[in-house]
Amino acid sequence: MTIANEMHLRWMDCDRIIAKAERSMAAPLLSITDYAAEMSEGGQCDYYSNGDYWWPNPDTPDGLPYIRKDGQSYPGAFTAHREALRGMRTSAANLAAGYAVTGRGAYAERAAALLRRFFLDEEKRMNPHLTYAQAIPGVCTGRGIGLIDTLHLIEVPAVARVIQRSGAWPAEEHERLQGWFSSYLEWMLSHPYGIEERDTDNNHAVCWLVQAAAFARFTGNGSVLAMCRDRYRNALLPHQMSADGSFPRELARSKPYGYSIFVLDNMVTLCQLLSGKGDDDLWHFSLPDGRSISLALDFLYPYLAERSSWPYSHDIEHFDDWPVGMSFMLYAGIALQDERYLALWRSLPADSDNAEVRRNTAMRQPLLWLMQ
Repeated sequence: MTIANEMHLRWMDCDRIIAKAERSMAAPLLSITDYAAEMSEGGQCDYYSNGDYWWPNPDTPDGLPYIRKDGQSYPGAFTAHREALRGMRTSAANLAAGYAVTGRGAYAERAAALLRRFFLDEEKRMNPHLTYAQAIPGVCTGRGIGLIDTLHLIEVPAVARVIQRSGAWPAEEHERLQGWFSSYLEWMLSHPYGIEERDTDNNHAVCWLVQAAAFARFTGNGSVLAMCRDRYRNALLPHQMSADGSFPRELARSKPYGYSIFVLDNMVTLCQLLSGKGDDDLWHFSLPDGRSISLALDFLYPYLAERSSWPYSHDIEHFDDWPVGMSFMLYAGIALQDERYLALWRSLPADSDNAEVRRNTAMRQPLLWLMQ
């Protein structure tokens, strides 16, 4: 018996969802404590990562301080905590979607076990902060920019809400998970790193708001949801989008195609998370000069439909691996009743084996979001 209704399932490849859930049944229970971060100044339960585009200094014996190469990911960077976080999220989302499609309790039970170990186990759980994320050896022990590492956690609340229907995820554990996200949201709102990230002028501010919106929605924080809607209208649209619907700061990067797709994906996700009735309908909100999410979608659509028409610089890495069928196409197609985006969603590859593309894809199972 399915948990999702026919309206939700009409957009989904249910066989693919079930196949992913079956594979995820064998996925390990993950915790960041399984991977020692030797360069971290935090404890074993404190998340740690290195900045992606920072490399050992060739001019010093110890390689310190690291130097920046924009758009070029250093293969020796510590990414084990990030990969554990993403692996947990992906497996949990696959299992929750499998449960939604089939009603099979074993999928929900395994998803619950993944969440339990990562967030609730007193010895294994990740502490709800990112003080040591995106550190640069020889430069700093952590940065505000590191908050983008938890973008993938936005799918966890959707997982929890769906598997709660199975009985495998009891109310007491649901409340404890809400407490974890409430603590993390408070850290995001009050720590200098969080404030710095909120106030950036590129995709990082967008991703900060996506997380704040997802976690506030999960924890019932209405004041933060209102703040997120206000910043979408009065900060993101006027300060980041140009008159033609492009995002100039992303176009200026060494990977302008991938970054343009990434920022649009997250802007659409904000509309999906925050839109309501009347004045809260961000899907149809526009500035007096016409800048809106529809304009941003219209700008990028021709280049999603035909990558070879992209008129700007090609990305220095992974240009040919974009685009894939990302969830923003589905959400925009449904909300705006635009068949172009639904056709893209159906026609593009549903998944990618490319690590860069997967790192920049925040959602694995949009079905979970359509059910909220």
